[in-house]
Amino acid sequence: MKINKALVIAVLCTITTTAVYAKLPAPQLTDEQKTKAGEAKAKAADVAKKDGELLTQSQDRLADRYIKAQKAKGITVKPTQIAAAPAPAPAPAPAPAPVAAAPAKK
Repeated sequence: MKINKALVIAVLCTITTTAVYAKLPAPQLTDEQKTKAGEAKAKAADVAKKDGELLTQSQDRLADRYIKAQKAKGITVKPTQIAAAPAPAPAPAPAPAPVAAAPAKK
């Protein structure tokens, strides 16, 4: 029986890919590593907050510049306030399953 080389290569690639993508258990973190991770998370949150503030300031400057340019042309621009998006409503609790009635005793 002749075996096609392409078939053999495809099977070997499939086996290799499966072995490479096998899920490995997550490493257990020590207390020191957990502390470092917490500090890094706090630092990233602080940087994100500062970036958000800088973005807001630059958007405000751009809006002011646009309004002044439009006012120079004689066009009145009324900026709208952007409200924060409301929090999504919590998912309703699933209804309890009906309890089957026990058969009546005679």
